[in-house]
Amino acid sequence: MPKDQFSHVTEWVFDLDNTLYPPHMHLFDQVDRLMTDFVMRATGADHARADHLRKTYWQDYGTTLAGLMAHHQVEPESYLIEVHDIDFSVLQPDPGLRAAIRRLSGRRIVYTNGSAPYARNVIRARGLEGLFDAVYGVEDAGFHPKPTPQAFQRVFAQDGLDPGRAAMFEDDPRNLKVPHELGMRTVLVTPEPLARDFIHYHTDDLTGFLERL
Repeated sequence: MPKDQFSHVTEWVFDLDNTLYPPHMHLFDQVDRLMTDFVMRATGADHARADHLRKTYWQDYGTTLAGLMAHHQVEPESYLIEVHDIDFSVLQPDPGLRAAIRRLSGRRIVYTNGSAPYARNVIRARGLEGLFDAVYGVEDAGFHPKPTPQAFQRVFAQDGLDPGRAAMFEDDPRNLKVPHELGMRTVLVTPEPLARDFIHYHTDDLTGFLERL
């Protein structure tokens, strides 16, 4: 039973996008469009080429921002402000998820490849404010993105997190490999399961999974 496998966990780490809200709310679609617009301006590419670069940099580097920093000397702070200037009203509060997270015993944090201010806006729109002991963005990792080991090392060191007593919930399977290597319980939160040795559990219903713990 999953509950038995989480009995030692006192530190709960949640990704943000498509994890603390479901993909069908399409919030990140807005971010994708703004990122493509930014890539067009930063590189001089047309829309099709810029959209291709956005996806390629995300695949190769973990975030589009990391690729832009590596190849186009983009200044990260202004990028993060611009691409996260979106309409959060597409998100709805989720009392069930709030109750399930509140019942978790121990420390609860959010760690995203987006910015911390953006994460706080999402948390507020989902009615989850006041639940988390800390919120970390890519800036807290020195702009190293998940899934790089440096990103996890920086954030977890700042937090004082003990991986051996921690669990991580993520929608991007790549971002669970390092947590698994560190000794964390790993949960993939996606509509479709994916079999990998570094993924302990899969769920398409975060609230229901947490309730079973």
